[in-house]
Amino acid sequence: MALFPSSSRATPSTAYQARAEQLLRILSAPGGEEAYFSTLFLDAVPVDRWRVIAADLRAQHGEPLALGAVRTDSATAGQVEIHYERATVGFTLVVAPQAPHLVVGLHIVGARTANDSLDKVMADIAAQPGTASFAIAQLTNTGPQLLRAHRADAQMATGSSFKLYILAELARATAARERRWTDVVPLGPKSFSGRLMNWPDRAPMTLHSLATAMIAESDNSASDTLLAALERDLVDAMVATTGHADVAKALPVLSTAEAFALKMPANADLRRRYEAGSLADRRGLLRDAASRLTADKVDVGSVAEIPTAIDSIEWFASPKDMIGLLDWLRLHGGDALPILAVNPGIPPADAKRWRYLGYKGGSEPGVMAMNMLAQAQDGRWYGVSASWNNSAARLEEPKLVALMTRALNLLAE
Repeated sequence: MALFPSSSRATPSTAYQARAEQLLRILSAPGGEEAYFSTLFLDAVPVDRWRVIAADLRAQHGEPLALGAVRTDSATAGQVEIHYERATVGFTLVVAPQAPHLVVGLHIVGARTANDSLDKVMADIAAQPGTASFAIAQLTNTGPQLLRAHRADAQMATGSSFKLYILAELARATAARERRWTDVVPLGPKSFSGRLMNWPDRAPMTLHSLATAMIAESDNSASDTLLAALERDLVDAMVATTGHADVAKALPVLSTAEAFALKMPANADLRRRYEAGSLADRRGLLRDAASRLTADKVDVGSVAEIPTAIDSIEWFASPKDMIGLLDWLRLHGGDALPILAVNPGIPPADAKRWRYLGYKGGSEPGVMAMNMLAQAQDGRWYGVSASWNNSAARLEEPKLVALMTRALNLLAE
């Protein structure tokens, strides 16, 4: 199967095809770069740097063996596949319009492991240190139908994935005409991480702008502002509406500032009460101790370096819960769906294999989650969700991105 989507069908020009064929040699061994790349390219990527990149590709994927598909968007720009021993690597290739048509642009945009399968992806996810869970479901008129699953019912820490529940409540409220996407609210309360943290206090923001920052950039100030503006009780209700299997563990939906504050060693007394309390107790604690649970009271350094209370102070859901939420958004999300698609979560060339790809993940020390709502070129819809937790060590987050990219590429085929 081709690494790139099949939308580009123009026949490559003779000059473009020649440069595509020569790429195999340039990737195989040092030498000849000055006769292949333009001065413009080599100013940005000197020969020594290029040779390191090519060597890294060989170390990762084996020797380059053959030219694969060549597709062009114009006479000078397109995509090229190179088959390595262990993978197919995709490049965007741009050549100069004038002879000798030197290469002015070359970017690595994706890779597909040779002889890969969803079963291999599942095995690799299960083999990660700590605990992991994973599920793929086709989304049908009768509900999600699981295609692959590994600990799909396990309640996992999911980090910023909880922001999907806020997005879902906003979609419900706008559809019911209780809110409008253009409604303006003041920014705040603020929280750590994200560009809005440095914006003026109480800056006027539309609900749409806040939702886009919350999902596409995972801006914590945007999410905490929306959680307060939409009202926590309604967001909590959305958790149940979308079919969460253990709402008692998931609720109440914490703001990011509250979660940071409860994790702090200085607030160990509050954390113990929160962990031991009923749902009513936890809600009461958030209300009564609100003055201690604001961002300005948090020492971020005390919670940002190692996994902290990820088994108790978190946003919990299983892959099946998250797929149920994604399916709800598919059916009822309306104007929320374009927001969900701003950041696809995987390399752009891989994302383009889908007619639609929406994404929201979450990460913090010891926690990573990725949740994808995808529509294939043939119109079928899928939900894909993975969570990875390790209370003993930080995670190598690029590993999960690579695994999810593999899964989506295989599913797209």
